[in-house]
Amino acid sequence: MKTKLSAAVAASTLICGAATAETWDMPMAYPASNYHTENAQEFADAVKACSGGELEIVIHAGGSLFKGGEIKRAVQLGEAQIGERLLSAHANENAVFAYDSVPFLATSFEASDTLRDAAAPTLSGVLADQNLTLLYSVPWPPQGLYFSKPVASPDDMKGVKFRAYNAITARVAELAGMVPTQIEAADLKQALATGVVSSMISSGSTGVDESVWEDMTNFYDVKAWLPRNTVFVNKDAFDGLPENVQTCVTDEAQKAQTRGTEKAASLAGGFIDTLAGNGMTVGAPTEAVSAKLVEIGGVMTAEWLETTGDQGKAIVDAYKAE
Repeated sequence: MKTKLSAAVAASTLICGAATAETWDMPMAYPASNYHTENAQEFADAVKACSGGELEIVIHAGGSLFKGGEIKRAVQLGEAQIGERLLSAHANENAVFAYDSVPFLATSFEASDTLRDAAAPTLSGVLADQNLTLLYSVPWPPQGLYFSKPVASPDDMKGVKFRAYNAITARVAELAGMVPTQIEAADLKQALATGVVSSMISSGSTGVDESVWEDMTNFYDVKAWLPRNTVFVNKDAFDGLPENVQTCVTDEAQKAQTRGTEKAASLAGGFIDTLAGNGMTVGAPTEAVSAKLVEIGGVMTAEWLETTGDQGKAIVDAYKAE
């Protein structure tokens, strides 16, 4: 009788334990081999461990669950509990989301981290109003310009079909006289192969991920800005976690932010070497092109500050005060 009772208690304990365990889906736009996705997988594994199995985060890479443009809304609505997104792609909702993509405002990893910290209070408030809780963000390497031909002067850019991934990159193209088309990461390879676009501004990481040397010839290391992938969670889902699990998630998020940034910095030079090793011409832009880009940066910084008003001014003031 005692043996049967003990077995029943044990079974009941297992059932109750299973009932309290929670699984979150985490859609991501980039391949499983991308360092952002690998970093998120480490984050998910660490959360499962530190929560004692109370929370399991399942990564869905490469836009397999939701495409890039769908991820933020899916998390807002609770269709997924957590996700990663290039928030600047949603600058049409609120220009604050483009804080990390103002050309030539923050052009190094250190500067990008300072800007991230300066923006955090404002960004957290904007996300909270959309039922989202900010967890962490990780930068891409500095953005460079890719072309399917050499570009020696601003005139060489005019009329070129340009891959945009947010309103900021589209505006860069417009000011340079190029023709932007919005292309998500999952569709980029096909767009390049079919000639839908023949230029873009992106990091060396994207170039390597997509083997762009198969369709493009030149990379100019202009170091325009360091866009950040931001991880956020549905606020209701986060608030519903036990306090110890919330602490587990936020602690591991900070570790993921540090780890991801260090990984991005370590990979940056290697990505450019890989582009060159596969036959691309890699180097700095000409003085004429550089001057045009600086001019574009000045116009766009003024436009962003005008659009964001007090919120943008608070971010830039805090950034410059550091």
